[in-house]
Amino acid sequence: MKIWWLGPLIRVISALALPLLVPAIITTVIWSLPGDPASIICPPEICSGTEVLAKNWNLDQGPVHFFTTWVGNFLQGDMGDSWRYLQGVPVTELIVEAIPNTLILLFASIVPLTIASVLGLTQWISKKFDGFLVAFGVLPCLVLGLVFAAIIKIQLGAAAFDDEAYWYRIIAGALTLGLTDGVLSGAIIGFRDIMSNEEKERYAQISILRGETPFENAFINVVNTLSGQYRGRILQLLSSLVIVEVLLEIDGVGMLLWGGTLNQDFGLVLGATTIFALISSSMLLFQALIEVVVAIQIRKAPALLLEASSQELL
Repeated sequence: MKIWWLGPLIRVISALALPLLVPAIITTVIWSLPGDPASIICPPEICSGTEVLAKNWNLDQGPVHFFTTWVGNFLQGDMGDSWRYLQGVPVTELIVEAIPNTLILLFASIVPLTIASVLGLTQWISKKFDGFLVAFGVLPCLVLGLVFAAIIKIQLGAAAFDDEAYWYRIIAGALTLGLTDGVLSGAIIGFRDIMSNEEKERYAQISILRGETPFENAFINVVNTLSGQYRGRILQLLSSLVIVEVLLEIDGVGMLLWGGTLNQDFGLVLGATTIFALISSSMLLFQALIEVVVAIQIRKAPALLLEASSQELL
């Protein structure tokens, strides 16, 4: 007998572990580089007081102490200070200012993804258009992002960073994320194939004899699969978000991550990557919740059907 709660439990455990795993990997990378971490970031030949900086950055007592201290502070809302990007400025302050832009961009890009998913789920777009969809999906976000960035700067000029231009960049970023790298085509084709294959099952075909549609019977059985694919598409958007924020100069967490990486500001990189990990964790938890709700609904369905049948007999 299949243990229905095993999948959701694994997702919950993964969601809780991910925000710890990401800083652990970053910490490992810092200490895997040849030489002392503080000396790499601030070489003694060009910097003075490297030992003092190492103490300030908590790099003087090894990776385990650094990791455990950082996680402890993070759980209290403190992600330390920026090392080089904006030296001395609290990372939490930078993240708080940047995360609204990132979330707005992410949710805006989910709109075309959701539309594509619904089109695929309802099988509104025929398979004869698959060739066009696949060809269109080959377009990389880097290319479309550069095109939009050029159009905005050419059309708006000096006003490219005004409040009105902000929404132009958000919309351009959302379209770039939602239409490129196979996100749109993958959602349409993937959702349609899952649904059409399930509707061919015997139980779905028999439902026609009861005056029902194959869709309403098949949907509940593929919700978990669809939610998993939907989460995967959102993760795909998230992975390209840094590129789009940099190209369109949107001051989000992706831009901070880019700036921290270029400046070897691992304090900022730790904070930014952990925020992305938390976003991924929230999606895992949401998928686990959907799986639990579906499992409960499926187990309640026979009783509900029996009750409905009894009322019809009366």
